[in-house]
Amino acid sequence: MLRTNFRLDIPDLTHSLVKHPEPFKPLLPLLKQSPSPEDPIPLLASALLATLLGHALQAYPKSNPAIDDALPKTYTYIAQLSKQSDSNLQDIACQEYSALLRTQKSRQLFWKQRQETLAPLVDVLRSATGGKDSDSTLHNGSGTASSARSVAESNVKIGGSVGLQLLYHILLVIWQLSFEGKLVGAGLDEDHDIIPLYTSLLRISPKEKTTRMILGTLNNILSANKDTLLPGAIAVRLPETLKNLKTRQLADQDLQEDLDNLSNLLEEYTNSRTTLETYTHELDSGHLRWSPPHKNAEFWQENAMSVITTENGAYLRKLAEILSKDWSSDKQVLAIGCSDVAFLVKQCPEKRSTLEKAGLKARVMALMQDENETVRWESLRAVGEWLRYSFDS
Repeated sequence: MLRTNFRLDIPDLTHSLVKHPEPFKPLLPLLKQSPSPEDPIPLLASALLATLLGHALQAYPKSNPAIDDALPKTYTYIAQLSKQSDSNLQDIACQEYSALLRTQKSRQLFWKQRQETLAPLVDVLRSATGGKDSDSTLHNGSGTASSARSVAESNVKIGGSVGLQLLYHILLVIWQLSFEGKLVGAGLDEDHDIIPLYTSLLRISPKEKTTRMILGTLNNILSANKDTLLPGAIAVRLPETLKNLKTRQLADQDLQEDLDNLSNLLEEYTNSRTTLETYTHELDSGHLRWSPPHKNAEFWQENAMSVITTENGAYLRKLAEILSKDWSSDKQVLAIGCSDVAFLVKQCPEKRSTLEKAGLKARVMALMQDENETVRWESLRAVGEWLRYSFDS
């Protein structure tokens, strides 16, 4: 298998080459010379293009016609390598991406072409975790960080199906991309469930160098998208995973710094969001997310009665209104609503008749037949809380 080297062994030569009016023109046709992904000519051409383009992007950060023409074509070729089943070709692709992703311009174009550039890399990461953690385990609070880790470790074979070097290089590419955190955060969340995925990867990360890349990426995207991504981080129990990580002896100072920063970010967010006002604002919006109040037992101990009785049950009626809708495009809203009902019954069993009059009991019972597994789980939990007190009626 061909190996490539991206060191600028002769910087003066590289600098002279990129000063040419069309430095990439002779190389671009070579990318299409053979349909075989292992043909050495296009592989060598792509390696040289990655080196030259990486240097040119830094030398000419503003618009440059030659770069604007060559970079998307080079990305397209590298993307084809990343889709191959051969891990060596995938690794070459990642090294070439990494050589390019050193400027804002190259990262923005990589993101623009993300269906071909990013998606295959995320697929490899997901295979390394043995598949995505189930929503019911991550969201319903019945599991623990250690049990989730055990499930992940029983499925993953990082040293076999996904080699450590390839894992590290993919994480490195996405870490470089994450420096455009504001641009990419929402898309990573919507398209790839990046927070659950990276939380799972963090639990099974085999080396400090991979853990460092995971934490660095999470820091970049969460700090740039606090309102939209931090609720999901709380829901998948990222804080608990970080606490487990803190019990290890960590030699890497950069890793320790990222760990501390991320832990502080999550703690500050949780402390500022678990209030009755935050929860009622969410009810007023008519849309529920897995924000901190929903899974905070102390919040419900302190505020369940207020949710039921404030303004003659106004917020209870809002919750009932939200649960009455279909939410076919966003089933997690129903799961969250059922979870809230479970907490209300648990904390205020004497108010079950009030909840029933609002239509909540009938609705959660109906949702036990929902097609979505997480909705069924949360509705079953709510009905279970009701049944606990049935003999006291």
